[in-house]
Amino acid sequence: MFAQTAEANPPAELNAALPEARRSGATRLKMWGFDIYDASLWVTPGFRADRWAQRPLALELRYLRNFDGEDIARRSLDEIRRAGPVSETQAVQWMREMRGAFPNVKKGDRLLGVYEPDTGVRFFHNGTATTPIADPQFAQRFFAIWLGAQTSEPAMREALLGK
Repeated sequence: MFAQTAEANPPAELNAALPEARRSGATRLKMWGFDIYDASLWVTPGFRADRWAQRPLALELRYLRNFDGEDIARRSLDEIRRAGPVSETQAVQWMREMRGAFPNVKKGDRLLGVYEPDTGVRFFHNGTATTPIADPQFAQRFFAIWLGAQTSEPAMREALLGK
């Protein structure tokens, strides 16, 4: 379902990070009949869906429920592992980094991740920077949760990519 409530204009922190970004698509994640979040994918000039990992982009999540940051990190790691193996050492490191990046969120809060190929990802909570993760492998695996061919939500992927 397209997220009618998602903002069509990029948030200020996105304008600063990726000034030429435009929204590619938007959708709403529902699970077991509950609205979870509205998602918008912001892409830069030259973006191609089949090569999404090669260009800077941003994913904005507007939460429709309250969630603990620890639960967001744990679910993210579960989704990363679902798409491919992760060593235990790597899992521990990524969990530690995600705990710093993902605060508790309330209904109406926004998390924005800015993907920078070959560098990593910067995260923002309601416009304020949280902990960046300077790990290109993590960044690609994290954004693949939504954009990769192995996503658990293929309809969401299609909507975000504007298909």
